[in-house]
Amino acid sequence: MRKCDKNICIISAILAVLMLGMETAYAAESVLPDLSINIGGSELASKGSVSSSLRIILLITALSFAPAMILTMTCFTRIVVVLGMTRTALGTQSAPPNMVITGLALFLTIAILNPVFMRMYNEGAKPYFDGQMGEEEALTKTFIPLKEFLIRHSRDKDIGLFLQITNSEIPEDIQDVPMVVAIPAFVLSELNTAFQIGFLIALPFLVLDLVVSSVLTAMSMITLPPVVISLPLKLMLFVIVDGWHLIIGSLVETYHVGQ
Repeated sequence: MRKCDKNICIISAILAVLMLGMETAYAAESVLPDLSINIGGSELASKGSVSSSLRIILLITALSFAPAMILTMTCFTRIVVVLGMTRTALGTQSAPPNMVITGLALFLTIAILNPVFMRMYNEGAKPYFDGQMGEEEALTKTFIPLKEFLIRHSRDKDIGLFLQITNSEIPEDIQDVPMVVAIPAFVLSELNTAFQIGFLIALPFLVLDLVVSSVLTAMSMITLPPVVISLPLKLMLFVIVDGWHLIIGSLVETYHVGQ
C-alpha cells in the first residue's frame, strides 16, 4: 500500500508540474508581442508565415554545413595537408600545434579565395538582397564562380572518374559539370597535389636522416638515436632557407598560376 501511495503522489506531482507549465506557456503567449526580422529590406514575421520559418531553418542548416563546405569546396585541404606533412618531415610532433596549422590554413584560404567570394556576392547575393533577382536565379549565379574555381583546379581524369561513378552524361561544356561531380573531383585532385608537394618537401629531410644515420653507424655510435642529431640539423636548415615563407608562397602561387 505504501508503494502504491508513493506512486500516486509522484504521478500527481508530475501532472501538477505539467499543468503549471501549460498555464505559464499560455500566459507568455498572450503577453509577448509578435516578433519580426528585417533582412535585406524585407520583413519576416515570426507568426503566420511558413516561408519565413523555412528560410530560417534553411539558413541554420546551411551554417551547420559550413565546416564541410570549407573542407571540400576550398583550398583548405591542400594547405592543411602540406603544412601537416611539413611538420612530420621536420620531426617535430606538436610544433607548430594543430590549432596554429588550422588557423593559418583558414586565413590563407580566405586570402586565396577572396576574389571568388567577392564575385559570388556581387553576382548573386547582392542582387538578391536588393530585390533584383529571384531565389533560384540568385542561388545559381552565386555558385557559378565557386564552380569555375573547382573545375579549374580539378584534373580531367578525376572529373571523368566521378562522371562515371554518378552515371552522368559527358557535358558538352565544362561549365555544365554538375556540382556532385565537381566537388569530389576537386577534393581528389587537391589530395593528389598535396601529397606531391609533401613528398618534395620531405625528400631533403629524408636524405639528411640517412646521412646522419650512416655517419653514426660508421662511428659505431649505434646506441645514439639518429633523431637526436638530425632534428637540430633539420631545424637549422629549415630556418636558414626560410622554409615557412617558401612553402606558403609556393602554395599560394599554385592557385594563381593560370588565372
